[in-house]
Amino acid sequence: MRRLLSINPWLYLLLFVLLGGAVLAQQYRLFERAWFSVQEWRHGAQWREQSLWLGDYRVVIEARPIADIRDVSALTYDPDRSSLFSVTNKPARVIELNLQGELLRTIDLEGFGDPEAIEYVGLGTYVIADEREQRLVKVRIDDGTAVLDAADFQQLSLGIGRNGNKGFEGLAYDAQGQRLLVAKERDPVRIFEVLGFPHADESKPLALQVNTDPKRDARLFVRDLSSLDFDSATGHLLALSDESRLVIELNAAGEPVSTLSLLRGQHGLQHGVPQAEGIASDQAGNLYLISEPNLFYLFRKPAD
Repeated sequence: MRRLLSINPWLYLLLFVLLGGAVLAQQYRLFERAWFSVQEWRHGAQWREQSLWLGDYRVVIEARPIADIRDVSALTYDPDRSSLFSVTNKPARVIELNLQGELLRTIDLEGFGDPEAIEYVGLGTYVIADEREQRLVKVRIDDGTAVLDAADFQQLSLGIGRNGNKGFEGLAYDAQGQRLLVAKERDPVRIFEVLGFPHADESKPLALQVNTDPKRDARLFVRDLSSLDFDSATGHLLALSDESRLVIELNAAGEPVSTLSLLRGQHGLQHGVPQAEGIASDQAGNLYLISEPNLFYLFRKPAD
């Protein structure tokens, strides 16, 4: 009897450790990630030919500081200017970068509470997401733009599942489908599909539609969403998670097909990406990523 009593505390400790490990594994979606790794290994040869296949990417520029900028958030590629745009919220600004991560200019934002994302949607036209207000603002930017006042532009407030500072965190645009994809950061992670905004023909009534895909969102084995990017060549969506240190490629059916880890030692990274906030791609398949406070990354597939 004494021997059994002496063993019991160790059994309780073991059970506590196992239970705690299971809770953490569930919280960090480790079971889903492990299962996806098996699927990725099994179907790699087939999926590689039909996707970006993020596993092949290697870092080319790592953690290059962006001048004296702070609080960078989101990233989008402008094919007309061959440059990148991001936003900061302290102070509220749009910044333009070249493809090596060098600062080209800044544009002040007025009337924006907490700008968290910017997305190119057409020649000189962008959408900026205001996180706390869950507001989308269509803006115009040209060579002479120095200030953008939200009051001057078309706006859309959705107010879906308001949750403090866990609102709209990322944008992507499917030009062919004319749909704006909007990421809700967490609690829960969601991707909304907005049709009808930005309003292309203001002479006609606004026909707005907001769709969700619960099955796709449930497949996102990440703790949060920081940014989105739509690849027109494949029709696939890239979803960036800061807390999970991961980029997931989703096919047109919303199924994960490849991943890019942002941890130290992966894809040639000498150090882990500290706080990934934005991702964008260009027509050549290059991937651009930014991290707070002001770090720039470029990932590229090695030449065959």
